[in-house]
Amino acid sequence: MAIHYRVERNPLTKPASYKLRFLPQGIAGYNELAERVAQKNPGSSVEQIKTHLQSGMEEILDMVLEGQQVTLEDVMTFRPSFHARLATPDASLPPMEELLGLNISASRPLVREMQANANLVREAWTEKVPTIQAAADTVTKLNNVLNPEGVLRLTGNNLAFDSEDPENRCVFTGTESGSEVQSQFANITDREVLVVPHIPAQSNPWNNEYTVSITTRYTEHGTIRTGTYGGRLRTPLTVINPGNPESPETGILTGSATAPYVVVTSGTLTAEERLRIQVEHNLQDDLLSFRLLDMQDGGIEGLMVPVTGNGEYSLPGFTGSAVSNLDITVNDYAALKTMVLNDYDGSLVDILDVQME
Repeated sequence: MAIHYRVERNPLTKPASYKLRFLPQGIAGYNELAERVAQKNPGSSVEQIKTHLQSGMEEILDMVLEGQQVTLEDVMTFRPSFHARLATPDASLPPMEELLGLNISASRPLVREMQANANLVREAWTEKVPTIQAAADTVTKLNNVLNPEGVLRLTGNNLAFDSEDPENRCVFTGTESGSEVQSQFANITDREVLVVPHIPAQSNPWNNEYTVSITTRYTEHGTIRTGTYGGRLRTPLTVINPGNPESPETGILTGSATAPYVVVTSGTLTAEERLRIQVEHNLQDDLLSFRLLDMQDGGIEGLMVPVTGNGEYSLPGFTGSAVSNLDITVNDYAALKTMVLNDYDGSLVDILDVQME
């Protein structure tokens, strides 16, 4: 149990000085707090304790709204705070979001107890580089989706760059071929980049896998720094007339390979639909399983179908779907399994636009 910190230079002082930056080892909320309290109070369940904690915070807010200062002895104090600066005593008040705040302060006994029991750990300084921690499409609300009709939201640290500087850039690169510097942005900050994607074409339609990187220079005479997102982005794939035997097969669930690992061969549908197909590695059986999903994380799922090797398989639709089944052929089970394990942490998903002509 320790508080981690890093020593960093303070660029605002002359002569130079250094400051300590707290490095959180995790983020805890109601669930984590309730679990720890429950361990010391076995007579109460985690859910009961969580409910009491949430109710307590709601009551504190109500009491503050009633004009009270709420002091939890030896812990903390809650009270309203005002931030307005008026030109005259009778001037109109600014909007509430500019006027009113909430001050929460720790008690001196609590701070002293923390200081008496704290154990500090100094971590080594690391070079400042763009760190992309997550990528999500703002239209589908799904992670790691590169939607040509959406906006990709990149979040992380040290992401800001000057898009007008040719040395500063955000780049999409196909894992098989193709690379394009992005030029259209809705927002660029240290913590967030919103990019309207221009997606480079790759050699084959099933090569829908991309990486994204940001390159920037933090100071006028600093060195160029590049950070690449650790995940893979995938664009939606179009499946045309899967129920028509004359329709071409559609390659899916593949990376940079010159032949698709899996193809959609046929299917039964009553209307066009956008859905997802997932392949997942089962650690217990060391096998892959497939299923169809709707377009919401945690949404409706079709029946999972275990796959033991190359061959033909039929995946049933899910409740409410216009697709009652989708038939696939696995052409390279070994390569698919390797890719799912090495590049996708055991679970790979493609978006399919199933169309009728």
